[in-house]
Amino acid sequence: MAGVIRYLAQVLFLIRKEFLAILKDPSSRVLLVMPVLVQSLLFGYGATYDLTHVPYGVLDQSRGAASGELLARLDGSGVFERVATLDNSDQIAGLIDRNEALLVLAIPPDFEARLASSREAPVQVILDGRNSATASAAAGQVGAVVAAYNAAIGAAAPIVIERRAWFNPNLESRWNLMPALIALLSMIQTMLLSALSVAREREQGTFDQLLVTPLSPMQILIGKALPTMVIGIVQSTLIFLVILLWFEIPMNGAVWLLYLGLATFTLASVGIGLSISAIALSMQQAMLYTFMLVMPLTLLSGMLTPVRNMPEALQVATYANPLRFGIDVVRRVYLEGAGPAEVAISFVPMLAVAGLTLPVAAWLFRHRLS
Repeated sequence: MAGVIRYLAQVLFLIRKEFLAILKDPSSRVLLVMPVLVQSLLFGYGATYDLTHVPYGVLDQSRGAASGELLARLDGSGVFERVATLDNSDQIAGLIDRNEALLVLAIPPDFEARLASSREAPVQVILDGRNSATASAAAGQVGAVVAAYNAAIGAAAPIVIERRAWFNPNLESRWNLMPALIALLSMIQTMLLSALSVAREREQGTFDQLLVTPLSPMQILIGKALPTMVIGIVQSTLIFLVILLWFEIPMNGAVWLLYLGLATFTLASVGIGLSISAIALSMQQAMLYTFMLVMPLTLLSGMLTPVRNMPEALQVATYANPLRFGIDVVRRVYLEGAGPAEVAISFVPMLAVAGLTLPVAAWLFRHRLS
């Protein structure tokens, strides 16, 4: 019993030392909090695929009541802003080339006559395709306005198709992106902090002091892992509060399950970071190795593109990526309200990564200490 108490006391002293090393510098305390808050707001406002403002030009060769009503619907949608009224088709290319308009709507001279005779009345939409995602979204917005206009002037259709989106009724890309940031943003600093842990001690000369302490490699591992995990979960909490309270994205699942998933994901991230820390000979190397890993982990996480759309070889590679399953747990619990049975399978790869990297880090510590 006395041996267990002494073992835990030694670990607690090391944990206290790690917290002091991380939090002693006032600038470090700011860096632990401010980047997370700023990045959450930047992603929430800037990294969104929702199209809320579309500058457009009009070439209305019909100039009738029908074309006027169609344009009024566009202007009244709250999305489209008319920035130019053109006189001829030669002005279209210059307007788009100068980035003054995202699209130009060209209405032919016989537009109203065709509608009056119950014939098809084509309307040309010229889009700036330099950003294909934006152009596609703008085309969809125009199509929705035109469809509403057709419904207003035509007879009621015998069959009406109604669409409903689950878990994100307004199809706001922010709802898909922001919950993923709970895992992503905390992972970046968690991996970096843990990767710098031993490398910082080597550069400061305190690593040699660990060589003469009675601490075992496992105690060093625990003492360095727990403070970083606590900081990572605190950062995840800050992001979670920004998403819930500032952006008002509703939480549908159980908070305890969300934090269980975050704790498991953070453990796997810390394991990767500590393995890097044990390998790196300097803080510069540790930072370089970390940033070399962050980008592939992000691209293979399914955050921006679905994993099922990736080549089969890359899909297999994502099973070694804890970020993929961390984001999956957070999204499903936060948006869908998924229960433990529905997300249990996502815990397995994260625990496997933690179960592999932490012993490797401990072995590397032992190797360094020997």
